[in-house]
Amino acid sequence: MKELSYLNKYFYKYRGRIVLGILFVALSNIFSIVQPILIKQTLDDVAAQIAAKHNKTTLILSDTLQDKVLLFCLLVVGAALLRGLFLFLMRQTIIVISRFIEYDLKNEIYAHYQVLDEAFYKTNSTGNLMNRISEDVSRVRMYVGPALMYLVNMFVMFVFTISAMLYSSITLTCIVLIPLPILIFIAYKVHDVINTRSESVQEKLSSLSSFVQETVSGIRVVKAFAREKQFETNLKQQSALYRKQSLLLAQVNAYFHPALTLLIGLSLTLIVYFGGLGVMQNKFTTGMLVEFVMYINMLTFPVASLGWVISLVQRAAASQKRINEFLKTQPSVQSKGSDAISIKGTVKFNRVSFAYPNSKTAAIKNISFEVKPGQTIAFFGRTGSGKSTVANLMVRLYDVSEGEILIDGINIKDIPIHIVRAAIGYVPQEVFLFSDTIKNNIAFGYTNASESEITHAAIAADVYQNIIGFENKFETLLGERGINLSGGQKQRISIARALVKNAKILIFDDVLSAVDTKTESKILNNLKPILAHQTCFIISHRITSIQHANQIIVLENGVVVETGNHQTLINNNGYYARQYQLQMEEEAA
Repeated sequence: MKELSYLNKYFYKYRGRIVLGILFVALSNIFSIVQPILIKQTLDDVAAQIAAKHNKTTLILSDTLQDKVLLFCLLVVGAALLRGLFLFLMRQTIIVISRFIEYDLKNEIYAHYQVLDEAFYKTNSTGNLMNRISEDVSRVRMYVGPALMYLVNMFVMFVFTISAMLYSSITLTCIVLIPLPILIFIAYKVHDVINTRSESVQEKLSSLSSFVQETVSGIRVVKAFAREKQFETNLKQQSALYRKQSLLLAQVNAYFHPALTLLIGLSLTLIVYFGGLGVMQNKFTTGMLVEFVMYINMLTFPVASLGWVISLVQRAAASQKRINEFLKTQPSVQSKGSDAISIKGTVKFNRVSFAYPNSKTAAIKNISFEVKPGQTIAFFGRTGSGKSTVANLMVRLYDVSEGEILIDGINIKDIPIHIVRAAIGYVPQEVFLFSDTIKNNIAFGYTNASESEITHAAIAADVYQNIIGFENKFETLLGERGINLSGGQKQRISIARALVKNAKILIFDDVLSAVDTKTESKILNNLKPILAHQTCFIISHRITSIQHANQIIVLENGVVVETGNHQTLINNNGYYARQYQLQMEEEAA
């Protein structure tokens, strides 16, 4: 219950409904207890009538008894109806609470996912994250709903039933409870086994979900390489592991349930044998014996369901443990500072160095530069030189290892993250479009954008003609990740999405790699009047994309090897100049 104690705050939140649910449980059990008492009284009265059959008042007693039996029958039916009513209200109260808690818990997990940093998502698969917010939460709901309901019902029924049994006969109650220590021992032994196997089941389910999610996401690659059979085999192997762990868990429940049923049968056998002897010796009445048999039958379902409830609780505990692991994870990038800060756009890197988590090699080392509004700074270098790391640090996906980044003279760590990112129009290297309309994808960063602003951004990104060529134009619905667009179209819509924000700082991370040089030149010309008032970072391995920049920084293994404008770097006749010559020769060819 240690892991499940996290849910106590939700129980407190819905304490009113929980108290009401427990009240309905108590009332339903009260009317359950009334029925055996009424039947006992009826049988005892009938037995007394039979014993008095030679009495002269027999006829009068018979008439009275008939009325009494009829009354008791009506009371039994009334008690059964009221018990059914309160059982209905109990389920409507407690099961509804479980849905509320499920709703709250999913929202809490999702909100926590939103604040976790890039490092978290690099170490956890999408399938694993989805499994925690879906399957794990569903198992937790089974604990706060059905399991909790049956546990409360079983506890209240035991208290009421045992109290009624003790009131009727202490001796018969002790006989009924003889198997109880065995039941407690079995439940104690099974507890750890169910918990361990439940955790294993959830881990295998996460692995299976991750595999399926990755396969579906990369289905085009799978088909392109004709690897369907291999992936089908892998899925069967993953499914077999999950099936094996599920069967091991099911085996425990399969043994536990019959054992409980056996103990209930043992109680029934004992009460019939010893109770029957007591009736023959006039120690007990026939009504008492029937009453105790009914009490045992009343306890049959709650006790028989104990194994199922324990399994639910243990599986919920295993799932909540996995959920808690994520909820206790804190982002390494913390947000602090005043919301009153207004960003103008001057950016300064002061001897910045950074190494990615779990990496022994620094991605960038001792980088310094300054760029002001209206200026464009470009980063050039081969793959792995550290260009994209600069963009990642600017949008605070990570924090610097050494040095500092200043925006308008303020350390970026002292500016709230949402203010930093709101001031940046970012086009990442890996374009991601949502399964929504083109219009909504462009307006993603600025949902209040007008039709004219969206159109203007599309024109500037040279994607307007493509959009109006679609049947539904800007209302065209995109497939998953924009699958019904070409690579160049996706890149240009991503550029339009950044431009429509009218942000103070623009970051273009190799965003023109999927377009031809003619389209690239047109986009860059469209951007010139826009960039005249904004701070712009351009990251590219194509010199034609960056040659207009005010300052170009050439990186090699994370270190600045050259810096200057295009003409200065050409005159230096270094790495940049050689790459420029090669690219010009390739274009000419």
